[in-house]
Amino acid sequence: MTLFDSIRRDNDRAPGGLRGLSRWLRHQLPTGLYARSLLIIILPMLILQTVLAAVFMERHWQMVTERMSSAVTRDIAAIIALIETYPDEADFRNIVQIARDKLAMTVSMEEGGELPAPRPKPFFSILDQILSDQIENQIAKPFWIDTVGDSRLVEIRIALDKGVLRIFARRNSAYASNTHIFLLWMVGTSLVLIVISTLFLRGQIRPILSLAKAAESFGKGQRPPEGFSPRGADEVRRAGLAFILMRERIERQMEQRTAMLTGVSHDLRTILTRFKLQLALAGDNPDLQGLNQDVDDMQTMLEGYMAFARGEAEEDVGQLRLTELFDKLKADFELHGKTLTYRLEGDDEVTVRPNAFTRLVTNLASNSRRYADRVEIEAKHSAKWLTIVIDDDGPGIPADYRDDVFKPFFRLDEARNLDASGTGLGLAIARDIARSHGGNVTLSDSPLGGLRATIRVPA
Repeated sequence: MTLFDSIRRDNDRAPGGLRGLSRWLRHQLPTGLYARSLLIIILPMLILQTVLAAVFMERHWQMVTERMSSAVTRDIAAIIALIETYPDEADFRNIVQIARDKLAMTVSMEEGGELPAPRPKPFFSILDQILSDQIENQIAKPFWIDTVGDSRLVEIRIALDKGVLRIFARRNSAYASNTHIFLLWMVGTSLVLIVISTLFLRGQIRPILSLAKAAESFGKGQRPPEGFSPRGADEVRRAGLAFILMRERIERQMEQRTAMLTGVSHDLRTILTRFKLQLALAGDNPDLQGLNQDVDDMQTMLEGYMAFARGEAEEDVGQLRLTELFDKLKADFELHGKTLTYRLEGDDEVTVRPNAFTRLVTNLASNSRRYADRVEIEAKHSAKWLTIVIDDDGPGIPADYRDDVFKPFFRLDEARNLDASGTGLGLAIARDIARSHGGNVTLSDSPLGGLRATIRVPA
C-alpha cells in the first residue's frame, strides 16, 4: 500500500465531524489566489503577534506591575508602622510630610471613619488584582482601593484602630502604564507590513489575472485583451510567453486548415458545377433523376463540412435579442406544420457572437422539428448564466448514445433514415459553438416524452 492510499484510507475513516469541519472550512475560506495569498501572509503574522502579546502580558507586564505594586505596598506598610509606633499628632504630621516628600504619596487620617462599600471588580485590570493581592499579603488589614478610571492617582483606604487611613499614590508608581506603547508599535508595524504586502501581492497577482483573462477569451473564441504581454515574476512571464506561442500555433493551424478546406471546397464546387451542367444538357432523362439528387446531397454535405471546419471564431461579440430568435424559429415551425412555444425569464438581450449563437439554437431546434411535432423552449437569463432548455415530444435519443451524437459524422442510422439524417454535424457544430462561448450543450430526458437539450453559457 502506498503512502497516498494510506492517507486516503485515513481520510475515509475520519469521523463525520472532522469531515464536516473540513468541508465547512473549504466553503468559508476564499477561493481566489489573491485572497489566499493574503491569508498566507496575514494569518502567521497575526498568530505571531498574538503569541508575543500573550507572552509579554504574562511575563513582562504582569511581572513589572507586580514588582511596582509590591514596592508601593511596602511603602504603605512602612507608613502604617510609623503611625502605629508614633501615635502623636505632631509625629503624624511629620509622617505625612515624609510620605509627600520622599514617597510621593498623599496621606490623611479619617478618625472614626469607615470603609466604603466594596466596588465591583473591573473585568480586566491587572493593577486592581495585583495591588489587592499585595495589600492582603503585606498589610493584612481591611482595605478599599479605587483603580478604575483614567486618573493619574490610585486611592487606597486602610482601616486602622484610630480610623481610616487614606492614601493617594501615583498610578505610574504601582503600574507599568507605558506598556501600551509596545502594543501600539506592534500593531502599527503589523498594519504597515500588511499594507506593503497587499500592494506587493496586487502587483504580482495582476499579471496572473491578465493571463487567465487572455486564456479565457481565447477559449471562448474571442479576441485577446489589448496590450496583453507577459509580465510579473519569471514563472508568470514564462507561462504568458508559452500561452502566446500556443495561441499563435493554434491560430496558424486553424488558418492553414481553413485555407486548405477552402481550396478543396473550391475544387469540388467546380466539379459539382460541371456535373450539374452536364446533367442539364442531358435533358429530362428519368434515369438521371437519382444522379441529380446525389449531386444536390453532395453540395449540402460539402457546405456542412465547410461550416464545421470553419466555425464562427472570426465573428465579433455583439448583442442578440432572444425573442427575435425565438419568433423566427416559431415562424419556421408553423411553415412546417409544427408547434413551438417559448418562455423567457430575465433580460432579452444577451452578449454573444450573434450568428454563431443563432446557429447553435437553430441546429438544436431544427433537430427537434425534424423528429417531433411539439417543442417547448424555456430561457432563463440570470446575472451569471444564460440557460436555454429545448424540450420535444419526439422519439428521443437513447442514453447510451447521447455523448456519441456530438461526435462529427455520427448518425443514429438504425433509428433514423440515412437519406434524411443530414451530414451528422449539426450537434457537433452546436456543442462546438457552445464551448467556444465558455458553456456546453447536454442531452437528457424531456418531460414531454422526447429529448431535452440544455444550453448553458456564461451571461
